[in-house]
Amino acid sequence: MPLLAFVVVHLLVALALPFLARRSTRAAFLTAAVPPAAALLWVLAQAGPVLSGRTISETVEWAPLIGLQFAFRLDALALLMTVLVAGLGAVVLVYADSYFTRGGGDARRSAPLLLAFAGAMLGLIFSDDLITVYVFWELTTICSFLLVGQAGLSRESRRSALQALMITSLGGLVMLLGFVVLGETAGTYRISELAANPPGGAATAVAALLILVGAFTKSAQIPFHNWLPAAMVAPTPISAYLHAASMVKAGVFLVARLAPVFTDVPEWKLAAIAFGLVTMLVGGWRALHEYDLKKLLAYGTVSQLGFLMVLFGAGTHTGAMAGAAMLLAHGMFKATLFLVVGIIDHQAGTRDIRKLSGLGRELPWLAVIATLGVASMAGLPPMLGFIGKEAAFSAFLTGGRPDLLVDAVLVLGSMLTVAYSLRMLWGAFADKPELPRTKAKKPSPEALIPAALPALAGIVLGIGYPVADKLAGSYAEVFAPVADPYHLALWHGFNLPLLLSALAVTGGVALHLGRVQLTAARNKLPRPLDAQRGYERIMALLERVAVGVTGRLQVGSLPTYLGIVLLTMLAIPGSALLLRAAVPDDLRAYDNLLQIPLAVVVIVAAIAVLRSRRRLTAVLLVGVVGYGIGGLFIVDGGPDLALAQFLVETLTLVAFVFVLRRLPVRFTQSDTAKAWQVPKAVIAVAAGTFISLAAVIFSGARQAPPEASEAFIANAEKGAGATNVVNAIIVDFRAFDTVGEIAVLAIAATGVASLILASRHERRKRSTRVRSVPVKTPVKLQEEVRE
Repeated sequence: MPLLAFVVVHLLVALALPFLARRSTRAAFLTAAVPPAAALLWVLAQAGPVLSGRTISETVEWAPLIGLQFAFRLDALALLMTVLVAGLGAVVLVYADSYFTRGGGDARRSAPLLLAFAGAMLGLIFSDDLITVYVFWELTTICSFLLVGQAGLSRESRRSALQALMITSLGGLVMLLGFVVLGETAGTYRISELAANPPGGAATAVAALLILVGAFTKSAQIPFHNWLPAAMVAPTPISAYLHAASMVKAGVFLVARLAPVFTDVPEWKLAAIAFGLVTMLVGGWRALHEYDLKKLLAYGTVSQLGFLMVLFGAGTHTGAMAGAAMLLAHGMFKATLFLVVGIIDHQAGTRDIRKLSGLGRELPWLAVIATLGVASMAGLPPMLGFIGKEAAFSAFLTGGRPDLLVDAVLVLGSMLTVAYSLRMLWGAFADKPELPRTKAKKPSPEALIPAALPALAGIVLGIGYPVADKLAGSYAEVFAPVADPYHLALWHGFNLPLLLSALAVTGGVALHLGRVQLTAARNKLPRPLDAQRGYERIMALLERVAVGVTGRLQVGSLPTYLGIVLLTMLAIPGSALLLRAAVPDDLRAYDNLLQIPLAVVVIVAAIAVLRSRRRLTAVLLVGVVGYGIGGLFIVDGGPDLALAQFLVETLTLVAFVFVLRRLPVRFTQSDTAKAWQVPKAVIAVAAGTFISLAAVIFSGARQAPPEASEAFIANAEKGAGATNVVNAIIVDFRAFDTVGEIAVLAIAATGVASLILASRHERRKRSTRVRSVPVKTPVKLQEEVRE
């Protein structure tokens, strides 16, 4: 089972890395790079069969009684994502060794967490089961939270990590609901089976929209995009891997994986394209005005993720081809550019373009690497980004007017992409006459080579486009076949997509040349909507609501707490019981005449408790209620339960007597408590009625034959050596439950004993202090006054 093995190896090595990182962070990072590199090599070795249409599948049962299993599958899309997750993961981990030159806590934490994140991402992309997808989805969320927050020393890192956790985890819960709706509607949670037989109907449309919420939050789509730029507070290697090459791709990957399932759901396509287009424009516009290079790339990532969401959400063969090409290209050029920015920050001490000048002369090799990355991001030939962007324009030229509108917005978004690409290159490396030349140390080969490898891959895959075409085409085969399928190539002749590409580059250059005027105009525009401000206001509102609810409910009153519990019980299960339950037909008033006097005793004692004014009298009457219930157990044939009840009641009475020694003899009631007597009585009567009806109805609710009961009875004496089946169930058949209950009681007893001993120790200390205080006689007092 190689797929599962690679995931497990990543997680196991990550668990062992903290011990290695204490001795050498260099050894930790280089060791962490080995599992992703091995996974990449193995997956590439399987590329031939996989791209020919064969899939590698594995299934591991982990809860077979309820149908839960780890189902993994390696196909063309998983292969493509493995190149990003494992390939770029190994590159980033090697780069991180040069970035964290001083070691320290961040380095010791980052190596195991990055590797654990890589393992969780591999599990996510290999998953062929919706529940398995969710498990690894949330693991990536947790790893991202820990990586962004680091040690939590700064307020900004804590706030950014919590923001990413809140948005992505809440989206994940909504997505899980969509998974459940989809799986229950289709009768299977296997993604491959869902794609082979897509379900339909209103439930499927609801599931599609719920799943898109999870994908939008993870891939930073409008209005959930604000967490990604805020997460740039993390060290650059983490930003490069999580928020450029890996984690933010998870939502786009999910849309790509489930697009064949929802090809006939118009809500899926409309929502993905609409939100993707808006995200592309907003992200590109924000990137065009940023001064921090990491923030610029972060908003550029938001824009590109919107672009990818449009392509995969379209659900067409050509859209899938373009999406696969752009997914691969984006991972390459964005990883390169983030690593370049990390080197600039590390060597020059700043990444603010208002302070950088002349770095192209100081670091020429770094400038060349950055130029290759920018060229692919801007969509210039012969880079892979150009091939993918031309395919994207082609994907929306065959439809009607709506598709032409999509193409127009894509061209506008691509203009913004070219503009902020030039802004990044100019801001980082250009000579600026108004600024002094920035001094920077030469980066080490260990930093330059990892940054150069993805950039070179972008140009190699562009020139060697048949490789990218085969990879993208193998994924696109899952969609409806077309008569003349599109193929990725550097040259398709003089056609409309080429014209649109040229228009995007020309418009982007014009926007960059007018950047000063654009920024001035943007600063004058009103900003009625701001995602970050909206998030902060929502969180502040939630905090105020939580404080208000806590202040009104957590009032230190046991009757209040009990009333809330009972009202909740009446509102939720009580309403369901009234609407759907039915009284059994064979209901009898009693089974034994002795039940009647015992029931009368219990009822009279319960009423007498309410009328009693002395505490000891009330406690004794409560004991009568308990003993009466024990008598009912005897009549119903449960002497062992009766014995337990008698013991509990006796011990409770003894405990109450010891406590009552320190309490007033009579009950006292304030005027407020008297005013609430009627509502309390109503709630109590309603709750008691509900419990009584529920006991009667549930006792006759069995629909299946009592196979479990018959099995217990048949095996009690033979298997457990017990003639009492109840004892056999408690001690043998449900032994773990009994052990758990005993453990709970032992913990409670230990807590009570510790409190008693602590109070005794505190009293002894106070008495010792009192005895040690010297008593001043009148003579001593007079001497002190004289002094």
